[in-house]
Amino acid sequence: MENKMEHINPDGLIKNPAFSQIITTEGKGKTIYIGGQNAVTGNREFVGKNDILKQTEQVMKNLEIALNFCGVNFENLVKLNIHIAQGQDAYGAFQVSQKFLGQSANPPIITVLYVAGLINPEFLIEIDAIAFKPIK
Repeated sequence: MENKMEHINPDGLIKNPAFSQIITTEGKGKTIYIGGQNAVTGNREFVGKNDILKQTEQVMKNLEIALNFCGVNFENLVKLNIHIAQGQDAYGAFQVSQKFLGQSANPPIITVLYVAGLINPEFLIEIDAIAFKPIK
């Protein structure tokens, strides 16, 4: 069986270049689950106090580190769950994330939630991810 990851945007659902509606995976592979990432570096330094844009950039860097460690990149993303503290600029955060996600022909599925707060009151955004690594 051939390894395959299919991005589907059926008629009747919104078509948007920033996200896909459905992704299926088939064949041999490894599913990678990445826990919620926030704006803390590997050295436990908090980045971007009161700045959703700087925090989003650090979150995306953390996701990139996790993906690369598993031998994949943003092209292998299947799903992102994005939690944004209520009152923050989701559009600005989205713009920052696009520097990492690029203009992929096959973007991941994305769910965005405004939340009352995150575990640390200074955190303005947290993102967890699912990726798929085909194995040959």
